[in-house]
Amino acid sequence: MPEATKVQNHCKSRISRVETTDERITGRGGLSLFVRYLEGTGILAMLDSCFGRIRKSRKGLPVSEMFKQILCFFMDGTSRHLGHFDQLANDPGYAATIQTRPKAMASSHAVKRFMKAFSMPLVWFFRWALLELFVWRLRLSKPEIIILGIDLVVLNNDDAVRREEVKPTYKKVKGFGTLNLTWENLVVDSVLRSGNKHSNHGTSVHRMIKRVVTKIRTRYADSVPIVFRLDSGFLDQSLLRVMEDLEVGYSVSGKLYKDITAVMEQVPEHTWQRHYGPGPAEENQIWEFFEFGDRRGTWKRFRRAIFTRPMMSELGQHYLPTLRPCQVIETNLGMGQAVDRKLARAGYEYLTSPEGIIDLHHGRGEDELVFRSVKDFGSETLPFQSFRANAVYYYCMLLAHFLFCCFKTDVCSGVVDENAYPTTVRRKLIDIGAKIVSHSGSQVLKVARIVWERLQFDLLWQRSGRPPQIQLA
Repeated sequence: MPEATKVQNHCKSRISRVETTDERITGRGGLSLFVRYLEGTGILAMLDSCFGRIRKSRKGLPVSEMFKQILCFFMDGTSRHLGHFDQLANDPGYAATIQTRPKAMASSHAVKRFMKAFSMPLVWFFRWALLELFVWRLRLSKPEIIILGIDLVVLNNDDAVRREEVKPTYKKVKGFGTLNLTWENLVVDSVLRSGNKHSNHGTSVHRMIKRVVTKIRTRYADSVPIVFRLDSGFLDQSLLRVMEDLEVGYSVSGKLYKDITAVMEQVPEHTWQRHYGPGPAEENQIWEFFEFGDRRGTWKRFRRAIFTRPMMSELGQHYLPTLRPCQVIETNLGMGQAVDRKLARAGYEYLTSPEGIIDLHHGRGEDELVFRSVKDFGSETLPFQSFRANAVYYYCMLLAHFLFCCFKTDVCSGVVDENAYPTTVRRKLIDIGAKIVSHSGSQVLKVARIVWERLQFDLLWQRSGRPPQIQLA
């Protein structure tokens, strides 16, 4: 008898037919929080003031509205094809979620025309906008030390057909090379370049460093210590001299030149020092290191160098003595320069010691996580044939990723892990079912009670409506 009851209940819960509805229903209910956050921060007004001249006629959409839809397009992440805008334009539920009239939804052709309308000088205003947002976050978090990373990241466009500036890269694929400046989990400046340009090509890095240091000291604090972390592609005397003249610190991966390795082979075992720090397999990593002064052939001065070799692999197994991967770290920390005094006043004198420099430089792995997040959030493949239009698409993606990270911190703290990747945030927070109804002359977003309780939706709604505002100079 109980088995018969179970079968009967199963039959009653079975769906017998499907029907359509004209109600405004969306599967992206969490986008309403993101739109509310964008409007509260003032970013849309800021973009309108920067790029408002793009709009040539009142018949077109306002620039702020176009940017809102583009930022939501990236935040949604359903598709990376611009043709997806045509599907969104025919979805009244999506339009209501992002608080846009259905007739004001942009088509794919409108978005393409918008991105192609930028001149190259106007494209660089995106870099100004990213640095302004960087200052905004500095003023909110008030860090006592600013550690910045610079690295070259390849965008794989190997399958692209005749894309302008898509050229062979060092990763043996055709694509673009992006020079990125990172702070914590944010990309705060970037230069989109052809794929065949190496890390320290031209003076791009020099100008990038000068711009960000000037911005920090004029808009945040003049006395805050600034330290850069770079890989071996940036080991260049002129670049090191720029950072020394700016009185900032640096740690750069050196190269295992034959003269260095020959000297290290002659160092007696008892003179090697050991440093214990965070490592693999829930154990402490052990580094053996030897400190010396290094002066390359064309260098005009000696610089501090630390030769390191880890004792354990990523699996927590000890290396054989002849198989240890070695590394050289070139730095100006601990050499009595102005940056040392700033570090001491800020309470970070530890970073001038060999152990502190080793920990600092091995933190470069955190910068790689930023690039992984950007690629998970957006797309490596850029859609246009024109380099200029691709640059607009790329900077819009970076801008959206920056705001996504700020959204996680300001709105989703305690509900979603701040270190969660974009795909995780989308599945948990953005991709929720919602219904938009008109009630007493107002629009009401309704979500299931289980979603309301699980996400603390009322708390998210309050936070998204009162975000920290962007303050321009």
